[in-house]
Amino acid sequence: MSIWVIFTLLGSLALLMYGMKSMSEALQKMAGPQLRHVLGAMTTNRFTGMLTGMLVTASVQSSTATTVMTVSFVNAGLLTLAQAISVIMGANIGTTLTAWIMSAGMSFDVGSLAYPAFLVGIILIYQKKYRYIGDFLFGLAFLIFALATLRTTGQNMHLGENQAVLDFFASFDPNSFVTTLIFLLLGGILTFCVQSSAAVMAITMILCSSGALPIYQGIALVMGENIGTTVTSNLAAMSANTQARRAALAHMFFNVFGVVWILFIFRPFIDMVCGWVGYDVNMTMETAGTHAFMANAAKLSFVLAAFHTSFNVANTMILIWFIPQIERFVCWVIKSKKVDEEEDFRLHFITAGFMKTPELSVLEAQKEIQQFASRMQRMFGMVRELLTLSSSHTDKKDNQAGDFNKLYTRIEKYEGISDNMELEIAKYLDSVSDAHLSDDTKAKIRAMLREISELESIGDACYNMARTISRKYNGKQDHFVEKQYDHMHQMMELTDQSLSQMNKLLGGRKETYDVNRTFNIENEINNYRNQLKSQNINDINNHEYSYAVGTIYMDLINECEKLGDYVVNVVEARMGLRQKDA
Repeated sequence: MSIWVIFTLLGSLALLMYGMKSMSEALQKMAGPQLRHVLGAMTTNRFTGMLTGMLVTASVQSSTATTVMTVSFVNAGLLTLAQAISVIMGANIGTTLTAWIMSAGMSFDVGSLAYPAFLVGIILIYQKKYRYIGDFLFGLAFLIFALATLRTTGQNMHLGENQAVLDFFASFDPNSFVTTLIFLLLGGILTFCVQSSAAVMAITMILCSSGALPIYQGIALVMGENIGTTVTSNLAAMSANTQARRAALAHMFFNVFGVVWILFIFRPFIDMVCGWVGYDVNMTMETAGTHAFMANAAKLSFVLAAFHTSFNVANTMILIWFIPQIERFVCWVIKSKKVDEEEDFRLHFITAGFMKTPELSVLEAQKEIQQFASRMQRMFGMVRELLTLSSSHTDKKDNQAGDFNKLYTRIEKYEGISDNMELEIAKYLDSVSDAHLSDDTKAKIRAMLREISELESIGDACYNMARTISRKYNGKQDHFVEKQYDHMHQMMELTDQSLSQMNKLLGGRKETYDVNRTFNIENEINNYRNQLKSQNINDINNHEYSYAVGTIYMDLINECEKLGDYVVNVVEARMGLRQKDA
């Protein structure tokens, strides 16, 4: 075998992997939001969840993409872990469509179809309106071209007539259970190393259809590939949160369980699939002749695809009844982390291991921003509580000081969390923006960068108020009068209402949100600030309290008004509105 044949083979596999990736990303750009809505709406029970996972995976040609969407929905509370497991089961069936596409490419000369696809694709790419269709056609053309090249290369290698190759596979006893386990392990290792089950499937199809690799060993490779692909996702999930790791473990359990039971009926099951396709298991080159043997071997790519589908469908039909038990098992294996929330600086949804496609990465970032916004409202709630503690009389100060200082320390930690979250989310979005994105996704990333900047400003405003309250509490100035406390609490109630509206928008769909609610609360905050400003001057002139106390009081009122402005900026960014002039 010459070095150029090896390079042609490896280059074709690289083209195949790139073509699959391009097709998947283009399909997600065209239908990503709709697919996400379908995934959220159609998982009412285990059977609709399974069908949804199957349809979405068949549509985007990526079980990984479906798994990432599913995990992010579990994190957001839109799906239970049990529903996610049913979707992942469906994804395993949907991904078998890839094997059928590849088997067709290996069995028929489809290479000539690649060139029209390239031509039409490049024309559409330069037309802005249809460029995602062009991206899809380009990916499809690469896939077809790679399959045609692999088919030709496989034929030119004459593996079925290469005595050294035949002797190598003949050295394994075809009737031995150990041989099956060896090829099972080999398939898993190959998939883990190549990081592409499609590439390993293509290699297996070349070896089988050339007559070099017996069908039983070829099927064992495919089964190993099923396990190898779950090892990759479990390693990727190691740095992720609890629910992501549980979903990845459920995926591995599903595939490993399937391999275990199929081993008990290995040959009868394969013989049944071969009978469906019309492949003669017992035919040899010596008894039937070279021509008839090679014609029979050409059907093996369809046998592999048929087995892949039959195996996943049968496995799903068995395990779909045991989803609650699988859920309990993965929850037992992977316990929830008991981490003090104030000490937890990790991002909850964004994980490097799950950053597979830009469109899905944006969804992960949106969930993180929701978490960020919820934290900022909790931080503001602590500031309100701090103000209440500071209103205690001097004789209670010694008893209250411990609680006051403890709460102030928590607010300080939250300010550090807000800084960290802004930097981490911005860094993540920056890495996503390096990819080829749709206009809609580019706009979303710009909006999200503005959102996290404003949310960090909300954290700064909360911390500024806490420091002001702390200075007042620990200083020697006079106390606020009862009227001032009432006004501050009323202003903080209005500010909290605006934060609640912001979180309602970030947690839902902007089409259903009435932005006038936020603007009305902002007008109330501004009018009340102006009213209190005028009243403060009169109260100082009337000697109701000192000028120093009045200054601190207005600092807190003004900080609330600023915080309200930041909230409006977040809402405008999410709604796609232009920022108001300062």
